[in-house]
Amino acid sequence: MNISESPEGATLGRLAIAVGVLIALAFIVSIGITEIPVNYALAAAAGAALFTIVFLRTDLGLDILLLSMLLSPEVILGGKGSIAEQREVSVRIDDFVILIVAFTWFAKASVYKELGLVSKTPLNRPISAYMGACALTTAWGIAFGRVAVLSGLFYLLKYLEYFFVFYIVVNNVRTPAHARRLIVVALVTAAIVSLTGIAQIPSGERVSAPFEGPAGEPNTLGGYLVLMMAITSGLTTEAKRTTFRLAGVGLVLLMLVPFAYTLSRASYLALIPATLLLVSVSPKRALLVPTVIIGLLLIPYLAPKVVRERVQYTFKTQVGQPTVRFGQGGFDPSTSERLLSFNEAIAAWTARPIFGYGITGFRFMDAQYPRMLVETGVVGALAFAWMIFALFQLGVGRYRSATDPHWRGLTFIIIRVMEPFWFFTGLIVLLPELERVPAPTSEPGPPVRRILPASPAATLRAGRFPRRVR
Repeated sequence: MNISESPEGATLGRLAIAVGVLIALAFIVSIGITEIPVNYALAAAAGAALFTIVFLRTDLGLDILLLSMLLSPEVILGGKGSIAEQREVSVRIDDFVILIVAFTWFAKASVYKELGLVSKTPLNRPISAYMGACALTTAWGIAFGRVAVLSGLFYLLKYLEYFFVFYIVVNNVRTPAHARRLIVVALVTAAIVSLTGIAQIPSGERVSAPFEGPAGEPNTLGGYLVLMMAITSGLTTEAKRTTFRLAGVGLVLLMLVPFAYTLSRASYLALIPATLLLVSVSPKRALLVPTVIIGLLLIPYLAPKVVRERVQYTFKTQVGQPTVRFGQGGFDPSTSERLLSFNEAIAAWTARPIFGYGITGFRFMDAQYPRMLVETGVVGALAFAWMIFALFQLGVGRYRSATDPHWRGLTFIIIRVMEPFWFFTGLIVLLPELERVPAPTSEPGPPVRRILPASPAATLRAGRFPRRVR
């Protein structure tokens, strides 16, 4: 037998590659250390270290990726995106982590051909259609001068990152133990983000994600917390142990505090359908219904004053500001602007109904669906609708077919698109494969000492790398 095809040969080959990469990087750093600023050198060293870690242990790369979501600094690059509106390009450290992990996977797949580059999933075609529509409409906008090249490409790359997260999970999670560990890391990250948000409350400003700087985005944190509260609630209602249930309830209550102080009315609204869906599908609805009713009755008394004022402000009009009225009342300028943007988007869309204006080709609108319609036209809207339908179909199918209550609770996350969302979507896609993996036996095996994990070739022969996820 050729030694290069054995597990030991593959391990030595992997170690040789890692050592070679480190030597090459050390040589490059030694040459450029006097020319490159210290912060750039440190960033390059961190990227090289992450590349090496992910190449050797992809599972650790997923842990790092989860921790970096919402816990990484943000940098504003700038760049005009539309006709007259300034549309900044913001980059977080987790953006670089995602790209490094994805690039490392590509490099690893090129070395180990049997791994395959992209797993086949029910979402491949909808995702490809949506990204293709975004790329096509943006290229169309660039060709006609409506989209700035740099801004359009950066936003396309940002959209692509969401799907990188999805495929990184689908390609690398193979055992229930690994999936459970990742869920724990995600919940710990949510707890850290919540504690950081609580620490911001005394400042009197709206709570936003950590490290976003003075111009934070509270709506982003609000959407993230809605997602994580939905996941935690689903897992808690399906938990068998009282300890896990109490921990889940405690985490939800912890997240509710910074969630309230984001003062994000869109996030408040998102919590309503999430709660109704949880009550309707949970086997514990006999307990949840009275709990929700009591909570609704207590909100006017327990909600902080700033939260009550924020909700009441929705129905306060201002003289000289755009106002959408209903009967004798009306909405505040911010809400009115969002509602008026729907009419503006429809009017602009009729001028270019097929391909739209391209990503960032129209002025910034703080409303996702009108912006998507005016930027990508009918082509993008249909592709997006197909993707959302496929996601909903996937979630319902996995919920009905899951036999383990732990995994059934995980399927309760189909809320909105962001990095953590696609991370958990990847786990949901893998549920049939994870449930087929036999539980570990209590009998101890022979002691084996390994410096590095088994080669992908050996793992594939053991049947842990399915080629298709149905």
